[in-house]
Amino acid sequence: MSDRLPHEKGFHVSWDQLHRDARALAWRLDGKGPEDGAWKAIVAITRGGMAPAMIVARELDVRTVDTISVKSYHSGGGKADERRDAQVLKSPDAEMMGDGTGILVVDDLVDSGKTLELVRKLYPKAHFATVYAKPSGEPQVDTFITGVSQDTWIFFPWDMALQYVQPYRGED
Repeated sequence: MSDRLPHEKGFHVSWDQLHRDARALAWRLDGKGPEDGAWKAIVAITRGGMAPAMIVARELDVRTVDTISVKSYHSGGGKADERRDAQVLKSPDAEMMGDGTGILVVDDLVDSGKTLELVRKLYPKAHFATVYAKPSGEPQVDTFITGVSQDTWIFFPWDMALQYVQPYRGED
């Protein structure tokens, strides 16, 4: 057990880095869809999957984009003692989704895998892609770009604010 705070083993992702990594995800997925290599639609898992899904949709020229809203954390974050069962708050268009065939489901991160497990049960034929993956969640994702350790906390750019940081040594 670690007494470390999340920021002490943090992986800080800038907007530039997220953009590069989401484009790399798109390149990895290019031509892999079941319809002559194309994807019928992209579904972003809100909220974290919205930015990467938008970038992937642009890169792959997919114009049909929808969302599925899944809540699995309390507002305090994703600590194990604060997790709860994932629940769907908003579903994508049912007619479009079917069993998921031709659908690319995108999220920023797979952590425990509970969110993707729930969505995979709903759309078993969809392809699941994340930008980042932790070992516990990797079995639930088909394609990802960067793996991080389970005890790493990822700070996404939408969670951060720019501010002055004191240097490690000296005054300035």
